[in-house]
Amino acid sequence: MTAQENRFAPDLSTLSRSEWLTALRRIGEEFGFAESLGKKHAGIFVEEGDTLLVSFESMGAIETLSDTRTPLGFDMVGTRGWSSLSLLSRGDTWFRDPELYAFFDQLLDDGFFDEFERVIFYGAGPAGYAAGAYSVAAPGARVMMLQPRATLDPRMTEWDDRFTEMRRQSFTDRYGYAPDMIEAAQQGYVLFDPRDRLDAMHAALFARPNVARLRMPFMGTTLQADLRTLDLLPALLSAVAEDRLTTEHFAQLMRIRRDHPPYLRRLLARLDAEGRKGLARSLCRNVVARMEAPASAAASPSSKPRKTEPHLRFSGLQNTLGGARATCGGRAPSDAATGDALPPSSPPQGPPRHRPSDAREGTAPPSAAQPRKPRRFGARTSGAPPPAC
Repeated sequence: MTAQENRFAPDLSTLSRSEWLTALRRIGEEFGFAESLGKKHAGIFVEEGDTLLVSFESMGAIETLSDTRTPLGFDMVGTRGWSSLSLLSRGDTWFRDPELYAFFDQLLDDGFFDEFERVIFYGAGPAGYAAGAYSVAAPGARVMMLQPRATLDPRMTEWDDRFTEMRRQSFTDRYGYAPDMIEAAQQGYVLFDPRDRLDAMHAALFARPNVARLRMPFMGTTLQADLRTLDLLPALLSAVAEDRLTTEHFAQLMRIRRDHPPYLRRLLARLDAEGRKGLARSLCRNVVARMEAPASAAASPSSKPRKTEPHLRFSGLQNTLGGARATCGGRAPSDAATGDALPPSSPPQGPPRHRPSDAREGTAPPSAAQPRKPRRFGARTSGAPPPAC
């Protein structure tokens, strides 16, 4: 990795939650802008290259999945030289908030997305829904969604009983039905496990001429965590940006799952459940040949081979495959909202380069030769004072 790639590599893993939020705000103010969008959301922009990644992530997921406790976009800034706009939420809010509607309206009015050659929207699960829904603000963008939900409107998806607590939330007003919003994108990608019935039904709702549905059988319901573990997200996002994510290229990238223990366990469980002993035996032999087998599985030259049922033989490989990595299955750190999503701003060190202007204050978007008028951190689009922290 070159010095160019290493120059932006913040590590916030040792900070408390309040220190972490303060550090994110300072990074945004130094390299772009930071916006507190009410009590549950925030936006952090880091400007670097002419490719922009707009990522939607919950704060709990960042703290759980990232070794440096930084948004995914920060990785792409450091390793690919991209720019990053990270939309953060306290908990799974599905990013349904008038503050966010106004924020994206303002970015659209300012021509913010027009300043980049390529724009990629990304999210997983509820954040995948948001990536699809808000992509309409940047026509011609690429969109990559992991296990996205099309909507939680019970008139459309009453069969999905996993998020009943969100049914009172409106999914029919601004930036609402994600499959319709994505029609303005240049290309969309839906990644899902077809063996998860509800996720597959949502994926079917995204059937559009400009949407490719990429199947990931036996990868389970925590695709983002698994792709992070396999270090595949940067390669996938780069392929999306360069329009290289064909079905064939995706299959080549996913061959790495052959060394991924959770995938192998799910595949073997399916073979055992269907009584396909021959295939299960072949799978076990393949794993033993490719991966380091435990000492108990290695027979001495003088020992006679024993006939062992596939599921019993495979139980001896648990040390090889290891326990399932605890990722999104556990409860993430509390995202209870207290005050604004980010702490109050310190005095600015200098004007950011790409801060959206406040159209409600009567200011016109500045020209290319004139720096954008800084918008005060935490300014309310409604004109009401910010809540006390």
